[in-house]
Amino acid sequence: MTTGRMSRRECLSAAVMVPIAAMTATATITGSAQAAKNNMNGSTIGKITKFSPRLDAILDVSTPIEVIASDIQWSEGPVWVKNGNFLLFSDPPANIMRKWTPDAGVSIFLKPSGHAEPIPAGQFREPGSNGMKVGPDGKVWFADSGTRAIMKVDPVTRQRSVVVDNYKGKRFNSPNDLFFSKSGAVYFTDPPYGLTNLDESDIKEMNYNGVFRLSPDGRLDLIEAGLSRPNGLALSPDETKLYVSNSDRASPNIWVYSLDSNGLPTSRTLLRNFRKEYFDQGLAGLPDGMNIDKQGNLFASAPGGIYIFAPDGECLGLISGNPGQPLSNCCFGEKGQTLFISASHNVVRVRTKTFG
Repeated sequence: MTTGRMSRRECLSAAVMVPIAAMTATATITGSAQAAKNNMNGSTIGKITKFSPRLDAILDVSTPIEVIASDIQWSEGPVWVKNGNFLLFSDPPANIMRKWTPDAGVSIFLKPSGHAEPIPAGQFREPGSNGMKVGPDGKVWFADSGTRAIMKVDPVTRQRSVVVDNYKGKRFNSPNDLFFSKSGAVYFTDPPYGLTNLDESDIKEMNYNGVFRLSPDGRLDLIEAGLSRPNGLALSPDETKLYVSNSDRASPNIWVYSLDSNGLPTSRTLLRNFRKEYFDQGLAGLPDGMNIDKQGNLFASAPGGIYIFAPDGECLGLISGNPGQPLSNCCFGEKGQTLFISASHNVVRVRTKTFG
């Protein structure tokens, strides 16, 4: 998503080992990117707005939103790798996965992060990795828009493998984000964002954009086929609720699915519709990535920034970037009280009172 009211996505016209040329050297950093590396210089963006006194237990509105990385084509899918003490984040259109540490700043972790180069002409808008999570095996699992698969990468060796790339013989569209349950099952979304011409892509094999659940035993279930643009998702700590965003300006919604004991949905309710924020207020972005803290507070991207919802659904506050700057996704990291946010051409961090 870029500046203004439209999202960036609207504006842009069985494990198999995959060899990669992983780049380990620190990226060349000059000009404004040097400021991103020297992130302790106090460079900040945006503001925090309180809608309810309940926010005070989660976040202080005076907390700075600190820039830690800049000069990114489009930042996405941050994940904190505890065994290594570093942050990874994606740049899907650039086909790069980057690494950040407090001491060394930004470097390239994988290039390409998704589809092998050269990219086939006219097929992909976003050939790289997108959302990421650390799996129960210690590897970083990620939604790969270009390879059109759920992948995982060893954070030490950088060796990649395919987890799953099809449903009933049909290739996924372009997996976008994922979230693990305590059992090791992984939920993921599969919109068409990575494909040129989206739903009209010549290489799109499915006639829907799905939400899936992959069980530890390898069973793959299609749990939702009725959303136009499924995107970010998160589980409540007790795993009775699955939150899913729909990044469609015609229906910019966040949905809540009630789950049974098998982790499958039984019903859904609307958490919030963001047409007012998008159309009437002209706020940048659409419902996108999300994460959740240990108390069940939801941190969800939507028009205007990252909204904080209590478990009962009350909207408590908003973390926003600069005017016209959409925030796309977030994760908790460091000692659990830092929220890292992908913020268009930046990555930022905010200190929290809550633990994630």
